[in-house]
Amino acid sequence: MCFAVCLLLAAMAPVTTTATSMSSITSDSIQEKEDQISKAENEKKQLEENLSDLQEIKKELESQKTDLKNYVSVLDGNLAKIEQNIADLKVQIAAKETDIAQTEAELEAAMEKEEKQQKSMIARIRLMYEKGDSYIIEMLLQAQSFGDFLNRADYMEKIMTYDKQKWEEYTENRQLIELCKEELELEKEILDQAKANVETEQSNLEILIEQKNQDILSYESDINNKEQAIREYEEEIAQQNAEIEALEAAIAEEKKKLLESSGTVLTYDGGVFKFPLASYTRVSDDYGYRIHPILEVEQFHNGVDFAAPKGTAIYAAYDGKVVAATYSATMGNYVMIDHGDELYTIYMHASALYVQKDDIVVRGETIAAVGSTGRSTGNHLHFSVRKDGEYVSPWNYLSE
Repeated sequence: MCFAVCLLLAAMAPVTTTATSMSSITSDSIQEKEDQISKAENEKKQLEENLSDLQEIKKELESQKTDLKNYVSVLDGNLAKIEQNIADLKVQIAAKETDIAQTEAELEAAMEKEEKQQKSMIARIRLMYEKGDSYIIEMLLQAQSFGDFLNRADYMEKIMTYDKQKWEEYTENRQLIELCKEELELEKEILDQAKANVETEQSNLEILIEQKNQDILSYESDINNKEQAIREYEEEIAQQNAEIEALEAAIAEEKKKLLESSGTVLTYDGGVFKFPLASYTRVSDDYGYRIHPILEVEQFHNGVDFAAPKGTAIYAAYDGKVVAATYSATMGNYVMIDHGDELYTIYMHASALYVQKDDIVVRGETIAAVGSTGRSTGNHLHFSVRKDGEYVSPWNYLSE
């Protein structure tokens, strides 16, 4: 058949030095797709390597149990890493779902292009068949002059070059289709692995939180540790108070300098506080003196504990300036806000902090999320209010 002859002649014909725009795009797409597949393979490998080693974490924690304060700090650090890993995985899942949709669109476009190419090739073959094998020779013999002969020969060479180019485009597009399918399969494997990793990390998180709760309760309940636990508790409360008082002293000094330089100083206008939680189940521990449920000693509880699910939004009770947004072994992740006139609110044991020191916040703004960091055995918000250097009842300022 003439088509076969044309392909043979096309294969023997010199290759053009510049490809068509379409061919160049296809070649670039193939290289890009191969690079994406290589990147996805590395991504899959990292997913398999980045899971938290629960047994290794437990082994490390076991050596810290004699020092409760250090134990809590180390465990909270591991919990924070796992939570960050979960957050990163969720971002990766969303990105991978976008990648999959894009690859599916690329595959569909390549397959539509292949279908058009096949129709064009079939039409070309049919035309060649209808013209017969003698078509090329007849065209050349019908030349009116030698110049006409050369023009016709040049025309036929361009046809063969065109046919060869279209065949190369077809084979490149077919390669692109196979690469798209390979990438799509790999991306779906990565997506499944990322989702499985989230479930594993969530399980690790729950196991470690439960272990933390049990170990703190066990430590405080052990009669042999009772006296030591009481001393440690009193020391931690003293350290907590010292940390808060140091912050207040620093703010007072800063305000003094602002007054001396005629600057504007934050003042509290007497407004009612917004309730600091988006939702809550109950008051698990109220403000005032009480008998510690485990240590069995009288203690002053300097705030109100609101039990709430982990992740519940914590609101700024009133307008103010963030003077601390950090971690301590007793308070866990906490935020302290200056409302002016030596009035401060403190929000403890958060699972996440959404503000930084020196941020200006407004009443009702989300500043953190409920958690159980620090010396805590359950998800809750410990909410304290200080006025003129002393803890006061939050109920004096709160309104639901």
